Amino acid sequence: MEDKDTGRLNIDSTIYTTRLSRKFLGRKPWSPADPGSVVSYIPGTVLDILVKEGQAVKKGEDLIILEAMKMQNFIKSVIAGKIKKITVEKGDRIGKGTLLLEIDPD
Repeated sequence: MEDKDTGRLNIDSTIYTTRLSRKFLGRKPWSPADPGSVVSYIPGTVLDILVKEGQAVKKGEDLIILEAMKMQNFIKSVIAGKIKKITVEKGDRIGKGTLLLEIDPD
């Protein structure tokens, strides 16, 4: 039953054979995220930018406030470092996956 449209999955030591969709077969391979690139995880509007270029930030520090569906979402730093570049401005409407800023790690 093996052909190019089937795949094998191993879940809890049980092997399953399944048909794979064209969308799945044509997907972009996974690659690890760059921790220095801060991207939006939801579409929304930039309410405030809490940091400036050249500023040192700690892991977990608030960087940007993003409004989505009338809720304020605080975008936090996942690494410590220095703000290298801010690519958005207050009031910008952005989509999911938009680069917000770049951090040079310590």
